[in-house]
Amino acid sequence: MKTYSVEYTKQAVKALEKLDAGISKQIVDWIENNLEGCENPRLHGKALQGNLKGKWRYSVGDYRVVAKIEDEKVLIFILDAAHRKQIYR
Repeated sequence: MKTYSVEYTKQAVKALEKLDAGISKQIVDWIENNLEGCENPRLHGKALQGNLKGKWRYSVGDYRVVAKIEDEKVLIFILDAAHRKQIYR
């Protein structure tokens, strides 16, 4: 069975750097524990709709991580991370 790798976009890295260090560490730890090396990244998330169709959302407390799953490359691209009130703007 194939396992997925995780890569962060420049935007995601900037977003994580803007967050409080403790929150940022919590999000990165969650990604490493739940997405890195997993066989089905869709189990932990929810598909987005509308103009974000094709992307997935993961909840980490009051924060959301938006990602794109590429099955052909067995990759999960982390696109953005922010508080749930700000992520979809």
